[in-house]
Amino acid sequence: MISIFIIFAVFILFYINKMTSSLCLQKEIPEERQPKVFRTINILITILLISSFVEILYA
Repeated sequence: MISIFIIFAVFILFYINKMTSSLCLQKEIPEERQPKVFRTINILITILLISSFVEILYA
């Protein structure tokens, strides 16, 4: 179960980063701000995935 969730999490992070890249291009976010945008989104998605895993584990 853990390995399936890890594969799922990597898949989600990959697509979230792909969508974030599209967002940065569409909204014309400057190059110097893009790392902060990616870092913030990745941290928030990681927290969401960890909390989902904990909920599944203890439910």
